[in-house]
Amino acid sequence: MPSVLTIEAPCKINLHLRVLGRREDGFHDLESLFLALSWGDTLTFEVKAGEGDCEVLMDRELPPGGNLVEKAVWAFREATGFRRSLRIRLVKRLPLGAGLGGGSSDAAAVLKALAILGGIALDKGELNKLALGLGSDVPFFLGTGAAFVSGRGGFLEPVDPPEGIWIVLVKPGFSSSTPGAFALLDRVRAGSAEAGSGRAEAGSGRAEAGNGRAEAGPSREDLVRALGEGPETWPYTNDFLPLFIEHGPPEEGAVYSRLIGDFKRLGAAFAGLSGSGSTCFGVFKEKEAAKRAEKALRSPWNLVKTTFPLRIEKSGIKI
Repeated sequence: MPSVLTIEAPCKINLHLRVLGRREDGFHDLESLFLALSWGDTLTFEVKAGEGDCEVLMDRELPPGGNLVEKAVWAFREATGFRRSLRIRLVKRLPLGAGLGGGSSDAAAVLKALAILGGIALDKGELNKLALGLGSDVPFFLGTGAAFVSGRGGFLEPVDPPEGIWIVLVKPGFSSSTPGAFALLDRVRAGSAEAGSGRAEAGSGRAEAGNGRAEAGPSREDLVRALGEGPETWPYTNDFLPLFIEHGPPEEGAVYSRLIGDFKRLGAAFAGLSGSGSTCFGVFKEKEAAKRAEKALRSPWNLVKTTFPLRIEKSGIKI
């Protein structure tokens, strides 16, 4: 067994994200297409003498409660009995509140690394349950390049990632709170349902769904099939994008509108929002076009990065 191990923790984008409704457990049922990208954080694990200690060295400070690396270590210890002392160096490139899954990817990297360092074989179900306990996005980062995601995030169907595309990521100068975004969505949908019910009772219109659930969209089969077609034909949406533009802080809504417009103006075949924000992305069919867009966007925006889909076998990440 190795005593030192380095793992890359890639980011992801949501090519498609619909929030179908709120569950009884407080989480939400989702429908999404996740795509891993070749940009992320780097974690180096070193097994030290002794037991119990875990030293996490980071190149920047995280806010209280924002360190999923430590949470993943202690969750793995509790589940497996792994007690070796550790030093973990985290090179943090992915910004917080960006909708790129950086913390979730770091947590998944911890689970994979400790299993290797400890020589501990966890079956797929055990590992997935441990990952889901850390966060809804964590199971995806255990190892697939693209997936159709449903439930609260723990049901993953690996799919073939699109080929021959380049992704330009832009994070504006603000972050997005995932709990805050879902709370806003629930409030807006509840208000729409109440207004629709009132109109129906008055005989002047059709009531909207009273349970706050989204209306039906393209089928899972259609969404997955479209992934193998040109991005200019993709039927994908993100429920948070119109929500933020219409009901979020006006200055942030204006930024999202401008970013999507910028991508289309610069030749993107598809543009969207990742997760619950705040990163927007443009999909380009040629590397040169993506690089031209990156150059044009670097001046007005906070963080701009050109990347591409990460090729990972459906059976899992190769470490």
